[in-house]
Amino acid sequence: MGCLIWCTPEEPGMTPLSRRSFLALSTLLPSAMLAQTSNSQTAAAPMNSAPQNQTNPQQQDQKNLQKRDQKKPLPVGLELYSVRDELKRDPQATVRAVAKMGYQGVEFYAPYLAWTEAETKDMRKLLDELGIRCFSTHNDADYLVGDKLSQVRDRNLVLGSSYVVQSSAPKIDKLEGWKTVADNLNAVAAKLEPSGLKAGYHNHQPEFTPLDGKRPIEILAANTKSSIMLQLDVGTCLETGSDPVEWIRANPGRIKSLHLKDWSPDPAQGYKVLFGEGAAEWPDIFTAAETVGGAEYYLMEQEGSRFPELETAQKCLESYRTLRG
Repeated sequence: MGCLIWCTPEEPGMTPLSRRSFLALSTLLPSAMLAQTSNSQTAAAPMNSAPQNQTNPQQQDQKNLQKRDQKKPLPVGLELYSVRDELKRDPQATVRAVAKMGYQGVEFYAPYLAWTEAETKDMRKLLDELGIRCFSTHNDADYLVGDKLSQVRDRNLVLGSSYVVQSSAPKIDKLEGWKTVADNLNAVAAKLEPSGLKAGYHNHQPEFTPLDGKRPIEILAANTKSSIMLQLDVGTCLETGSDPVEWIRANPGRIKSLHLKDWSPDPAQGYKVLFGEGAAEWPDIFTAAETVGGAEYYLMEQEGSRFPELETAQKCLESYRTLRG
């Protein structure tokens, strides 16, 4: 019987197994041993033959990889909260620096609503000049009602944004409160969609933390219309013990964008690790996002690191490019 080998990066020609793939292979080992015993007694079919119309986990992963690789690479932008101090000092210079690094777009957050209409138009002019896009914006919940929502809509249309994302929810102690959040998102979507904009919601830790035996993010997914994006913050999902790949697969077509924020279980590091230095299994996440989740773009996000803001953004993009080849 062939042996199961754990390949290390140092072994020429060998490819490391992710934790998810290793566990999947391990579950197949007992049945493989049983099949070999049977073969020694009869002229049975080869041990690795699979029943027709069934696909084992490794075959499905390979199909997903092939499907992903056939597609054009998704654009990568920067959530500008990552460079918040620089943005506060000089918005236009900061966006210029981000574009020069090679980012293909940005996501503005709450302070953009303090700009005048003229300043917003100037920013759009700069984006066009640089050849990058505003993919989406992050907005506080209290800006997604009444006249404030009209302002948000108008600013996003000027910026050329596609998604208006609710950045978080107020503290909620009961699941019924999350149903109210879902209802509000549906109402926001109804007001935005005639203008060509779509609504979205961005998770943090509370959405993946069980409340009365159920995760609030499940309430949001089940009670919002399918056009509402469930923007996945990978790091906070991981911190709560949830599996981002499992979540993506459970919500096909809903994960239109992801915040590529890594996280380390080491308390001394946490969210200070750069992209690729933490616990996230990025190849598996990208495959799920691009073949099942319906991802349209990625956003690098960093809450802080051992490097200055702009250098951090540069290093994260370089790591992403290295990982994706």
